[in-house]
Amino acid sequence: MTTTDKPVALIIGAGDHLGSAIARRFAKEGFHLVVTRRRGDLDLLSSEIQALGSSATAIHSDARDEDQVIELVERVESEHGPIRVAVFNVGGNVRYDICETSTRIYRKVWEMCALAGFLVGREVAKKMLQRNEGTLLFTGASASLRGGRGFAAFAGGKHALRALAQSMARELGPQGIHVAHVVVDGLIRNEATAEFLPDLYASKGEDGIIEPDDLAEIYWQLHNQPRSAWTFELDARPFSEKW
Repeated sequence: MTTTDKPVALIIGAGDHLGSAIARRFAKEGFHLVVTRRRGDLDLLSSEIQALGSSATAIHSDARDEDQVIELVERVESEHGPIRVAVFNVGGNVRYDICETSTRIYRKVWEMCALAGFLVGREVAKKMLQRNEGTLLFTGASASLRGGRGFAAFAGGKHALRALAQSMARELGPQGIHVAHVVVDGLIRNEATAEFLPDLYASKGEDGIIEPDDLAEIYWQLHNQPRSAWTFELDARPFSEKW
């Protein structure tokens, strides 16, 4: 027996900024949110969701671990209800010159971006195919389309994630499952990015940084698209971003 009669949204990678913003956006529409991340606080997000009049289940889970992903999806479906929407929002952005990129770094980033996306996508698809409906959304980046200097590992992982999403969309779309890939072409407002890329972040100015809540609106719109006009890939950037 499930614990909620609300539609269920699963957010993999519910970090403090975009992941949380996506969760809050679906919470506003009455979804029960299952929010996960490998480590870090989830209590604040759960409180925010409850303040919006919805409900949340917070779970720490490693999306790179096959057994944990299988257990997570089974738990959500059995305890909370059918997964209507799943969002894969795991990051993995690092910057190293190629000669400084160790095998460990490259493998870890690939596992976070690509392997984890595959495991989550596969397990959620198994459930959605039983109902011939559902939405699977993957968060990409500029690195999904082009490799920048110092970002070989990140670009490799994000290119692989995009290819996975594209293959899944072509296979699952005709079976009623909407798979979409969001290319985030710009810097999202958060403290970690400001520390990671301080000069670039400062150069963008106040209007050149993406607001997480504005970006989250795109995920909601993608979920609500009629099947006669589904989008596979959507790219979003600040109005002042060069591309």
